[in-house]
Amino acid sequence: MGQALLKEVPKLEEWPHFSGEGEYDHMEFIRGIYMIKEDFELTDILVTAIFNTLFTKSAHQWYIKLRQAHGHQSWTWWKTQIIKKWANDVWIFKVKTAFKSEKFNADKDKALAWFFQQKDRLTVLYPDMSEFMIHRKILRQYGGDLEHAVKSKTTENSSAEDIINILEEVTTRTKICSSRVNLKTKFDTPWKDSVDKNPKENSNNLKYKSADTMRKCHIFQSTTHLSNTCPKRGKINEINIEKEPYVEKDDVIEEKSDDKSSIFSESSKDIENINATFDIMESSSHFPQPCCNKKVGHNEEAEITTPVIVAWHNGKSRMVGDFRALHPYTVPDRYPIPKIQTSLTQISQAVYISTMDSLKGFHQNAVTPRARKYLRIIVHCGAYEYLRIPF
Repeated sequence: MGQALLKEVPKLEEWPHFSGEGEYDHMEFIRGIYMIKEDFELTDILVTAIFNTLFTKSAHQWYIKLRQAHGHQSWTWWKTQIIKKWANDVWIFKVKTAFKSEKFNADKDKALAWFFQQKDRLTVLYPDMSEFMIHRKILRQYGGDLEHAVKSKTTENSSAEDIINILEEVTTRTKICSSRVNLKTKFDTPWKDSVDKNPKENSNNLKYKSADTMRKCHIFQSTTHLSNTCPKRGKINEINIEKEPYVEKDDVIEEKSDDKSSIFSESSKDIENINATFDIMESSSHFPQPCCNKKVGHNEEAEITTPVIVAWHNGKSRMVGDFRALHPYTVPDRYPIPKIQTSLTQISQAVYISTMDSLKGFHQNAVTPRARKYLRIIVHCGAYEYLRIPF
């Protein structure tokens, strides 16, 4: 039986070869050697004896140096060395790049070859990945309508053969993922080129053609090209507004003479006539002074007052109250956060709902009467209190 199998062993040209260059697949080489060794019951000596022929180019140089260093070894030892040498980071990067960049094209790719090539790449990259996840990753490489069509007809238990059959059926019947036929029309040639080819003929024709009958770009209304070859096709939404001429302020403002000075005079005689004609009544309201009863401020004695300083910012002065002494008197209000249901119940009947950050609500949030005494400022004409948060 052994002699009969030896006669049927494939020739050396039919054995898998390995060069170690380009997008090599060392795992495919190992599987090929293992299948021949198992099918024909070959020993390690017979298999390793022909390595000098199976390894080519860069892999052959690597084999010679390793054979001289370690001598004759078993098939298992050589298999470990192949994986250790050729499964490096550079090879992993190349395989990942090839997997991501290669998309399925129904016109030039065979479904069977393309699918198993992508599957072999994922198998060597992720040996522990399940078959279902490998198939899902491959389906993503179809992209668009083809991916959706194949996924719609497959299940989690679908095998690789089922997916390939569905892929061939979809691409054959629907022509999805096939390249478009480039049909050239008479409008594909730029109008400018057609004019330049026959200058005499076109010049005579252009004389008798009106502006309405001439072909032109409907985007910019130009006769030098058509819309399909328009160089500014991506800017069709740009609005070109003509700039208005600059007008100086002196041209806009009109000078008018103040005629009111002739109506009102400051002579004492006119004032006496007004007093004699009309009865002058004194106003019951107080004169507008800083300490009026508008709750802006008052001159009462207060235990706490804050001085006012003048701060300079960007060349401008402003009055600022120094409230740093207020910290010992302030006690934060610590209360539990209300429940969401309570807040929703309170705003259920509201017409307007708004939110405001209290840290940014200065001069917006009102100050309660009990807290106004802490927001008093003192100046040369008295003490005043804030009715809204000043900081």
